[in-house]
Amino acid sequence: MSEKNREGKRTAREKLAVEREKQKSAEKRRRALLVGGAVVAVLGLAAVIGVVAANAGKDDGGEASGPVVAPSGAQGKDGLAIPVGKDSAKSTLTVWEDFRCPACKSFETAYRPVIHELTNAGQLKVEYHLVTLIDGNMRGSGSRNAANAAACAQDAGKFPAYHDVLFDNQPPEIDDAYASTDKLIELAGKVDGLDTPAFRACVKDGTHNAWVDKSHQAFDKGGFSGTPTVLFDGKNIYQDRTMTPAKLKQMVQEANKA
Repeated sequence: MSEKNREGKRTAREKLAVEREKQKSAEKRRRALLVGGAVVAVLGLAAVIGVVAANAGKDDGGEASGPVVAPSGAQGKDGLAIPVGKDSAKSTLTVWEDFRCPACKSFETAYRPVIHELTNAGQLKVEYHLVTLIDGNMRGSGSRNAANAAACAQDAGKFPAYHDVLFDNQPPEIDDAYASTDKLIELAGKVDGLDTPAFRACVKDGTHNAWVDKSHQAFDKGGFSGTPTVLFDGKNIYQDRTMTPAKLKQMVQEANKA
């Protein structure tokens, strides 16, 4: 065989090898596309399932079934305020709070010592209004269940202490841990004398759920921008960037001198 023929055959074999490699590459790409398409389809199905599941657990914001049962000692319009402090106090602090709200916890952490001092001294009365804003924003029922439990604590005369415990143990905003009545009852163990059969039944039965929903409706109708909303003698002080616990204390003390 001449050198020219051998060279021609080698060139043909090389061309064939190249063509085979091209075919293999094309086959790999085809398989990759098929697998990728299957993954996308699975992920798409998972996304749909996730949306359906989320909607299945969605709080539609409707009123709770059953009568509106206000907690013991509730005051104000429609009995929607839980009072702390003496009625004879010359100053009133109105606080709209959500037990799942991180900003509410920050407010409590900063202002609680002064508020306790002033209420214990009879200089300040606080009216707490409970809100379920985070349930609507993040989905879930922890805001309402915690508010109901706090109202149950009010029935037992233990609202201030349990209110503080709920904020001290607040889960992350995206964690709807307070949806669990067992968790709320567990936290009641941190308040002396609160964990009783009556309290447990009140929490598990959602005795005050409709009252909590009505409280939130009042918040909506009030046109407030968010939680916490803190009013001192009717004036929104939470929006005052110069406000501090010391300034609030001074304002209350000056009102008591008048």
